[in-house]
Amino acid sequence: MYPHPGPARSSRREALGRIGTGMGMLGLLGVLGDAGELAAADLDGGRAPADHPLAPRRPHFAPKVKQVIHIYLNGGPSQVDTFDPKPLLKRYEGKTLPQGNLTTERKTGTALPSPFRFRRYGQSGLEISEIFEQTARHADDLCIIRSMHANTPNHEQSMRLMNCGDERLSRPSLGSWITYGMGTENANLPGFLAMCPGLPVADVSNWKSAFLPGVYQGTYIDTRKERAEDLIDNIQNRWISRRDQRRQLDLLAELNQRHRAPRAEDDALEARIASFELAYRMQMAATNAFDIEREPASVREAYGPGIQARQLLIARRLIERGVRFVQLYHGDVQPWDAHDHIAENHRALAGQCDRAIAALLTDLKQRGLFEETLVICGGEFGRTPAVELAGGKPALGRDHNHWGFSIWLAGGGVRGGHVHGATDEFGYRAVEKPVHIHDLHATILHLLGFDHTRLTYRYAGRDFRLTDVQGEVVREILS
Repeated sequence: MYPHPGPARSSRREALGRIGTGMGMLGLLGVLGDAGELAAADLDGGRAPADHPLAPRRPHFAPKVKQVIHIYLNGGPSQVDTFDPKPLLKRYEGKTLPQGNLTTERKTGTALPSPFRFRRYGQSGLEISEIFEQTARHADDLCIIRSMHANTPNHEQSMRLMNCGDERLSRPSLGSWITYGMGTENANLPGFLAMCPGLPVADVSNWKSAFLPGVYQGTYIDTRKERAEDLIDNIQNRWISRRDQRRQLDLLAELNQRHRAPRAEDDALEARIASFELAYRMQMAATNAFDIEREPASVREAYGPGIQARQLLIARRLIERGVRFVQLYHGDVQPWDAHDHIAENHRALAGQCDRAIAALLTDLKQRGLFEETLVICGGEFGRTPAVELAGGKPALGRDHNHWGFSIWLAGGGVRGGHVHGATDEFGYRAVEKPVHIHDLHATILHLLGFDHTRLTYRYAGRDFRLTDVQGEVVREILS
């Protein structure tokens, strides 16, 4: 899409962008400012210069949305216990499924009906499990895709496919492609953040920029920390005032500029200089964005207590400040991986996020953000309708199932109160209007104003894209 050359012909700015990871990488966003304190408006909404790699860019065509919140239920929630009811499983309880079991990661046995009750919600009558009854109050805003499918029943590969478009190799993540294509509207904050209380399977590979310049990499936040100033290491200087820091930085910038003059091609030096500046600028912008205590008590009460509520409320605060892509992982490693006791597992996990998800959707509407935001919720795959066998005996849980599963979308450009596709009568395989991960990615990019075949980056002699050589926009879910 853009004339970014590959590494053999990379510009100094692009080479600079590849340096560093995590919070250190954020220094690449920095813009040297004038002496004196920064204005409050600058701290919460400054734009990068037009020639900066994160300056806002126009997409290929008019977008339906400007930003994305991805609620990632890592571990693989069961579609037949959440958004894809299969009453026939009850009739076959304890019996072999007539069509047999598909090959998944582990051995499975007889049909295992859902322990949860489904009911219809809203004017659309979408059927949703009781464990998501508060989210279900927004049924007429939800577009449920019941015919998702992936390639393998393994967490690492499927998470890389969902997040990066390739299950085996290190590739730029979805959030990285989006910030590469769109830039950001706030130069004082990262364009792409990934929040998780711990680390998911395949950890940082889920939000890496790979061969894209490092400036587009996701910034990881460990949300087990509760205080805003603790979420980002070393964000505050506890020994001197910001006014004195400003004076120090101005002097340091002058000295560094003199030192850099005869070393114009030293990209690492340029990156280091910029990192000091952004660290200063972020002290207010980042801590403000992460500080949910600034919200009225009524808003905090609507989201409820706990890490999931805090993550979702922070996500809303970030996207209203111009952050492009916010990804929220439910927990450490793979909490939704219910190989045993699925009833207890799924009820507890849904209970941790259901209220907050519903509050997020309400909050976005009340603030006029719903129509410009795409909200996605789901995991890397689903689970089997047949019970998993442990030592030859039923374990009351379900194995991984990449053959068919569900996700939902809501927000601008998406048909609310709509179900797309279907799995078979037992919920094993996507049989009607199947949607591959590449199709989902193509559709997300389309909603953001991009032709997925044209959003490319030249690397190692070829033009790469998020969807590789596949993917079709799922136009039936578009409003």
